[in-house]
Amino acid sequence: MKITITGSLGHIGKPLVQDLVENGHNVTVISSNAEKRKEIETMAAKAAIGKLEDADFLASAFAGADAVFVMEPPVNFFDDQLDVAAYYSKLGHNFVSSIIQSGVKRVVHLSSIGGHMDKGNGVLHFHHLVETILKRLPSDVALTHVRPLAFYYNLESFIPVIKNVGLIAANYGGDDIIGWVSPVDIAAVVAEELSSTTVNQKIRYVVSDELTCNETARILGAAIGKPDLKWIVIPDEEMQNRLGKIGMPPHLAAGLVEMNAAMHNGKLFEDYLQHKPETFGNIKMADYATVEFAKTYNDKK
Repeated sequence: MKITITGSLGHIGKPLVQDLVENGHNVTVISSNAEKRKEIETMAAKAAIGKLEDADFLASAFAGADAVFVMEPPVNFFDDQLDVAAYYSKLGHNFVSSIIQSGVKRVVHLSSIGGHMDKGNGVLHFHHLVETILKRLPSDVALTHVRPLAFYYNLESFIPVIKNVGLIAANYGGDDIIGWVSPVDIAAVVAEELSSTTVNQKIRYVVSDELTCNETARILGAAIGKPDLKWIVIPDEEMQNRLGKIGMPPHLAAGLVEMNAAMHNGKLFEDYLQHKPETFGNIKMADYATVEFAKTYNDKK
């Protein structure tokens, strides 16, 4: 199959390209960074250098593909000029127009846990926004929304507070049960969906491990030589203040606090619990903690 993917060679893109190429697919990788061309070509894929904001470029990159993978790239949440909804809304409309113009009939979209919520999901709301925009695709386009749970590597944002005060603190934690996921396991699901020839419109959740935050803290702590590491729950207001002190704009901090609160009260996971996958991914918290988290922790001063 001819498959075009967005996301360059990021956390998901790199293992995804490797999987697809190893299984004999002809892969084109869209990247905004021209310096990525050599690495993409080294992986036996074709590089398409351009910006997702350019709908004509996207349509050209999608042309002739049997399937495409679209995802919303990360943004700088410390940018006080950023209108998150407007930015991702434009990308969503670009995806739709480019898919229609190119004639692609198979689309896999990377969404997120909380993509089912039109409110109350904080900074994840843009995933719901793009899912809604993609409903404008013609009915003959087979569309899968892949909704990962919480990314393991997001735990690395807690490293400064662990180093400074010896614990994890957020407005979720303790005995809250959180589903975690590895980008490698996400890539495997995306590859499976892209190469499937018998598909319907659907939503698919991806999770690698489920643990209470207390269990997560113990596993992370063991990996970094802090076996008594605790994960405490702090009030929303305190979380908002902490984010403000490290320079996050108030409206974006409020979105992060709201997302965390939805994890704490369980609303973020309501649809997931009704459609939980029968099998989890291969990479467990202990694998991540010993291989990746510990290295990042020890490398940070």
